[in-house]
Amino acid sequence: MKLYVSSDMEGVAGVCAWEQVDARTPHPEYDTFRRYYTHEVRSAIDGARAAEPCDVSVNDAHGPMRNLLLDELPADVRTIFGNRKPLSMVQNAEGFDGAFFVGYHGGIGDRDAVLAHTYTPSVVHAVRINGTTCSEATVNAGLLGHYGVPLLLVSGDRTTVEGIQASMPWVRGAIVKESIGNFACDSLVPAAAQRLIRREAEQAIAQRAAARPFRFEPPLELELDLVSTAQADVVATIPRFARSGARAVRFTCTDFPTLFKAFVAAWRMGALA
Repeated sequence: MKLYVSSDMEGVAGVCAWEQVDARTPHPEYDTFRRYYTHEVRSAIDGARAAEPCDVSVNDAHGPMRNLLLDELPADVRTIFGNRKPLSMVQNAEGFDGAFFVGYHGGIGDRDAVLAHTYTPSVVHAVRINGTTCSEATVNAGLLGHYGVPLLLVSGDRTTVEGIQASMPWVRGAIVKESIGNFACDSLVPAAAQRLIRREAEQAIAQRAAARPFRFEPPLELELDLVSTAQADVVATIPRFARSGARAVRFTCTDFPTLFKAFVAAWRMGALA
């Protein structure tokens, strides 16, 4: 089978502070947690391959998107590396038989979700698609679903995993930590987390026949609450965005890739305000 892996860092075991995952202004802990992150991704790949031969593509989807230690991944894995990807965390996800989200985190506003945010916390205060409040995982799964790719596995804290399973009950979950508010967690140690991810990944592939793509049905409406009115001023200048409140904008279309690209454009432009 062909497996797509989108990987993030905030949901990695033990992560509870921005300094641990900040590649742009590296703290001494970053190199340690970068290694744990790589090993969790490797564990997911190993577990999948224990169930079935897999061609794997990994999208490093955290921050500058250049975090994985590439020489610690299997030699035949392809990696999608670097920033400014038009489809960001789910770039090049077409044509796969299933997907894993490794190291994912809760959405902005989630309670007991370490480092919770939705793409850009300095810009995005809330995201709704067709009235459904969305985390990064929900938005990303929607694009996968458009391509007919089912989400099979998510790893992260309990809030993240159970949040995804509420709308996608076929998804296997590897809960590597219990978040205590936004900046603390009760976590498995890395070796135990990696064993859990490997085991759940193997089960996810073994049970993939029961999975299905997650889709938002057209017509599609994206609603964004931004952090500031200045950001809403800027985003409202993007064609087809309409102002719907002091800090809110709305975008409508009929296909999910267009909505997704509009969402990416909105938070990138909003960051310039």
